[in-house]
Amino acid sequence: MTTSDRVIAEGRDTEILDHGPGLVLRRPKIPRSMEAEAEIMRWVVAHGYPCPEVVEVGTDGLVMTRVEGMSMLDDLVAHPWRVRSHATLLADLHGWLHRLPAPPGLPAHFGPGPALLHGDLHPGNVLLGPDGPMVIDWTNVAQGPPGADVAVTWLLMAAGQVETSLVERVLVTGLRRILVRSFLHTAGRNAAAASLVAVLEYRRHDQNLSPGELEAMGRIVAHNSPG
Repeated sequence: MTTSDRVIAEGRDTEILDHGPGLVLRRPKIPRSMEAEAEIMRWVVAHGYPCPEVVEVGTDGLVMTRVEGMSMLDDLVAHPWRVRSHATLLADLHGWLHRLPAPPGLPAHFGPGPALLHGDLHPGNVLLGPDGPMVIDWTNVAQGPPGADVAVTWLLMAAGQVETSLVERVLVTGLRRILVRSFLHTAGRNAAAASLVAVLEYRRHDQNLSPGELEAMGRIVAHNSPG
């Protein structure tokens, strides 16, 4: 497997490199097997869900088809007036995924339930390509109650730190309340609230989250959990 050295995008635990015409390499910063992620991507593509196609899995990462377009997060920064339409699209992507059959053997981090959960379906993991949205980063897939996936997105959108310029962070901070409220209105606030405690407990073990983010998530959970 060969690739160029040009990093075209970067997340907290992976980087995306140019891999020639129409392809990218998703490479973990700390080496790990990408086989499980590749399998779930193949599964959702086979069931008609919008996800890049896996081309090859190698020792240094996952080669997949390239999506030409910015992330939903970047588009929100560039076009903040689209916040409500993006919130609705994000909720629709959740609902679509949760209606798919879950493959056997997935972990159930958030309790029993029939739904296929992405586990990290926030605006940074939705690419807005010429053929429509594409969902990426399938590292945290699980099976469980649909509301748990919505709760994950709720906490990440409301409390996650955005790695952008100061001006963009101020803008995103101002959009958070509208984005979260509009998303939950469509995706289902009550079902998500019922899973907040379980989601927070699981996310406390996520080394990609800072103490400040976890503290902010704890406040959201304390304020919104039923009972």
